[in-house]
Amino acid sequence: MIELKSLGKTYHTSEKEIVALEDITLTIRDGEIYGIIGLSGAGKSTLVRCINLLERPTSGQVLIDGKDILSLSRKDLLKLRRSIGMIFQGFNLLEQRSVLQNVTFPLEVSGVNRTESVKRAMELLELVGLSDRTGSYPSQLSGGQKQRVAIARALATNPKYLLCDEATSALDPNTTRSILELLATINKTMGVTIVIITHEMKVIDQICDRVAVLDQSRIAEEGEVSEVFTNPKSAIARELIMPDSHSGEMEHGGRRVRLIFKKEYSQQTLLSQMILDCGCPVNILHANLKELESETYGQMLLELPASERDSEKIISWLKNSPIEWKEVV
Repeated sequence: MIELKSLGKTYHTSEKEIVALEDITLTIRDGEIYGIIGLSGAGKSTLVRCINLLERPTSGQVLIDGKDILSLSRKDLLKLRRSIGMIFQGFNLLEQRSVLQNVTFPLEVSGVNRTESVKRAMELLELVGLSDRTGSYPSQLSGGQKQRVAIARALATNPKYLLCDEATSALDPNTTRSILELLATINKTMGVTIVIITHEMKVIDQICDRVAVLDQSRIAEEGEVSEVFTNPKSAIARELIMPDSHSGEMEHGGRRVRLIFKKEYSQQTLLSQMILDCGCPVNILHANLKELESETYGQMLLELPASERDSEKIISWLKNSPIEWKEVV
């Protein structure tokens, strides 16, 4: 288990102090896939690098399996890091080494003999679907293949935890999907706890169990992905999940409501029924459906008629309907 307690990170420059993280407290449970999402500059990458002390926190604690790693000696910290793999947006492969040599590299550094290193590397390359590219060099690989090599390398020392810092940001949507599917397989078959840093809600949707939303160096909210998605409490979560500014050219100044369709209601024609019953048109500003935990959830942002009377008709109808809804101010 990874526990962060009142974690803070401040950078000092000649001109000012820059607070990258402030009072971060969260727990990442063993065996889960935990997402950390936020806009650029929110502190996501700094946070994940504090977990294995690539960045040393200014304050607070980082506990790995109950042990405060900030108090470890250099020797013990190096040993601990073998249990924490990491993959990056830029892959960070060694260009002068082949695919096989890239994967065996951390094993060589750890003192594992060549026979065992190659055996382990071949097992991992089979897992990531690149057993036929052992002699290739990074320059001969696609972006998705490079990330698969990076994942194999990160798993070489049998880590308990895998940290992914914007690991899919440089990839196209189809490749992103395949990499996330691979990570989910690794989580299920190897029991590796995975922490994913991203600015893309679709990544959180597809793979994560729980999520923390960062905003301006602090945690804005945290919880199960399905709960945060269907009932975002913070302004930044609402912006990431469903921006309110879509289709601005269609707006006429009416009140706005956000409808949340959970599970059994996601496939029903409740919106059509509402319009027929009220006899009032609405503007659909934004809508989407998502699969979370094998269940379908939907959200829709509506602009109500400019007429206050018509708007009240719809509000009254919603109050007596099974739909979960909120007025957007």
